[in-house]
Amino acid sequence: MFPNRLKFLRKKHKLSQEELAKKINTTKGTISNYENEHSTPSNEVLKDLANVLNTTTDYLLGRTDNPNPPGELPALTEKDQRDIAKDLEKIINNISTDGYAHFDGKSIDELDEDDKELLIASLENSMKLAKRLAKDKFTPKKYKKG
Repeated sequence: MFPNRLKFLRKKHKLSQEELAKKINTTKGTISNYENEHSTPSNEVLKDLANVLNTTTDYLLGRTDNPNPPGELPALTEKDQRDIAKDLEKIINNISTDGYAHFDGKSIDELDEDDKELLIASLENSMKLAKRLAKDKFTPKKYKKG
C-alpha cells in the first residue's frame, strides 16, 4: 500500500523522485527503493514525506483512505477551477461596466496594473475558499472519504 500511495502522491504533486528526495534531504535511489518495495522509511522520514506531500502518515500507511490532513478542506476539481475562472471573469467585467464598485474613489479600469492584479487575486482566493468551505459543509458524510 505505502509504495503505491507514495508514488501516486508524488505524481499528483508533479514531483520527480529526485525533487521529492531533495525536499526530504535524501537521494533519488532511496525514493525509488520505497516505491519499489525494496525498503521502508523510518518514522522520521515517513513524517517528512507526509509533510511534503500534504497528507498524513496514516494515509501513506493505509490506515485511512482520506489523504487530507485533519481540518483540511476538500480540494477543488478541474471543473471547480473552470467554474471559478468563468465566474471571476463575469465579476471583473461587471465591476468594469456597472459603475457601482469603486476602490479609493477609482473604478477598476482606473487602477494601476499592480492594484488590479491584487484585486483579482484576492477575489479569486476568496472564491476558491468559499467553494472549498461549501464542499466541506454540504458534502454528505456518506460521500466523504476517511
